[in-house]
Amino acid sequence: MRKLLLFTIVILSGFAFTGRLLYLQVLDDSFVGLSENNAIKRLYDYPQRGHIYDRENKLLVSNQPSYDVMVIPREVKAFDTLEFCGLLKMDKEKLMERLDKARVYSPRLPSVIIPQLTKSEFAYLQEKMRKYEGFYIQKRSLRDYQIEYGANFLGYIAEVNNRDIKRNAYYQSGDLIGRQGVEEFYEKTLRGVKGVKYLQKDRFNRDIGSYKKGSLDTLPQKGKDLHLTIDSELQKYGEKLMVNKRGGVVALEPSTGQILALVAAPNYDPALLVGRERSKNFTDLYLDSIAKPLFDRVLKGEYPPGSPFKTLNALIALQENVVDTKESFACHGGFYYARGAKLGCHHHKSPLSMIPGIANSCNAYFGNVYLRVIEKYATPQKGIDAWKKHLESFGLNNYMGYDLPNGSKGKIPGSELYNRAYDYPNYKWYATATVSNSIGQGEVLTTPMQLANVTAAIANRGWYYTPHIIKSIEGVEEEIPKEYRTKHHTTIDPENFDPVVQGMADVYNYGTAEALQIPDIEMCGKTGTAENFAKIDGKRVQLTDHSIFVAFAPKDNPKIAIAVFVENGYWGGRYAGKIASLMAESYLKGEVTRTDLEDWVLTHSLKEEYEKPLSGKPFPINDGKKISGKFLEDDKKINGKL
Repeated sequence: MRKLLLFTIVILSGFAFTGRLLYLQVLDDSFVGLSENNAIKRLYDYPQRGHIYDRENKLLVSNQPSYDVMVIPREVKAFDTLEFCGLLKMDKEKLMERLDKARVYSPRLPSVIIPQLTKSEFAYLQEKMRKYEGFYIQKRSLRDYQIEYGANFLGYIAEVNNRDIKRNAYYQSGDLIGRQGVEEFYEKTLRGVKGVKYLQKDRFNRDIGSYKKGSLDTLPQKGKDLHLTIDSELQKYGEKLMVNKRGGVVALEPSTGQILALVAAPNYDPALLVGRERSKNFTDLYLDSIAKPLFDRVLKGEYPPGSPFKTLNALIALQENVVDTKESFACHGGFYYARGAKLGCHHHKSPLSMIPGIANSCNAYFGNVYLRVIEKYATPQKGIDAWKKHLESFGLNNYMGYDLPNGSKGKIPGSELYNRAYDYPNYKWYATATVSNSIGQGEVLTTPMQLANVTAAIANRGWYYTPHIIKSIEGVEEEIPKEYRTKHHTTIDPENFDPVVQGMADVYNYGTAEALQIPDIEMCGKTGTAENFAKIDGKRVQLTDHSIFVAFAPKDNPKIAIAVFVENGYWGGRYAGKIASLMAESYLKGEVTRTDLEDWVLTHSLKEEYEKPLSGKPFPINDGKKISGKFLEDDKKINGKL
């Protein structure tokens, strides 16, 4: 009996051990990850990023090979550091610093020691790297720019940081990621998918062949090519006109919302952010706190819109039925809206109704109609909020949803802002407290992109598509995303746009842009001048005014809507109006006939103007009309009129 019991115990124990081994080795995978991390080496094969083309299939961005010296810290054996540093052409201290950083990141994952070797450097090092265990060369692809412009909308690629790695498990140290522009917004589409090869190692950490006979290996998948809506020739021309100036230009196709040009000035050659000098070049651009070439003024710059905003106030007044197109208002050098309070204006015929009021940019006319809109309601709070609602239907006071990294939302003030400012209900405020909004000053702020979109909505007589830069994606048969194919309708009835459009046409016919007419093109536009203030030595100082211009053409069935903003450009017709007219003609005709305008823009610089805050030189304060002397004489040479 004892023998039988002992035999039974042995048999049961054997079954128990066998079952446990079966569970641990076959069924339980809890230790698989740990064991494979120690026994398996991953080699990544990086795909080429997708190419980028313009709307006419012109290649803008391709790829070029690049090679990084990588290290896996735990695989590093003792080596001759001086000899190795000589090969890499780097200091020993720098090498040890990067090795320490790699160990902190991960002893078993690869880190970059030297990025972006040239082809000749790679050829020289390739065979010699075998002597240094734990080090190897990783092939990648860098951008190869075919153009020297467009850096603001193209963006660039850079090495991932710790935040990128924590946010997305796809990336590891040394990987490249898109920054800014389409490189950032379409990163997942452009980057492709890394290929992976698994190698098995023995207990001495030596490679012994493919893991599972290569059944888990994957090939890299190339990134998809992008076709953009950008007209590269128009973009190039816009950047040429904006040399030695600061600001932004946005050109849209009104019927589709496609972005034709997106000029941020000053800009830089995108090739500066490629290769071994990338870090130095980026630092130089980043530390330029005066010109700010990395600041995208067309998307992030918030400025008072100035007189182009009057077109919106005219539309709102018509929609609210507080004025018709025939009623006139007198202007005696400005609008007197309270005792001792005046909204100044330049000299022109008086009185004026809506259409000539737009053509001549009369502040008195728009001060009157704006107050009527606000005072139509029982309280100024209700009036200003109704006014604000109309403006928001044009895409103002909000992020617009375009397919580029977020810019700024601008600002359209409402009752909440003024209640807070005037400590309401302890202190009452009235419509006249906000009258600067009537001429695009006061608390109103817009971006150049928003102004271009407003212009497109007026050109379309009340609707617009969300501006977008993508035209098509390689291998994607369906149309662009629905949000870029959805019409947005404003709160203004279509019939109310006709007088405003006529007023903008008359800006060119006999108004403030008469000197900027383009032969054989019926242009519609609006000049604008915005006051410009800055803090210098802790004091609020008024600088030279900004130059603003919006336009679309032709008047009927428009093909282009454009907004131009030039910082410290004096007044709308001086810089911005000329640039807008030239770009519209270039796009519509394929040539420029107003060479007088072109020569003027190309030979005039605002560098001295931008240096005045540093030099202490005085600023000519103007509203586009009061300034005289050589500035007026310059413009009188062009058709003899401002």
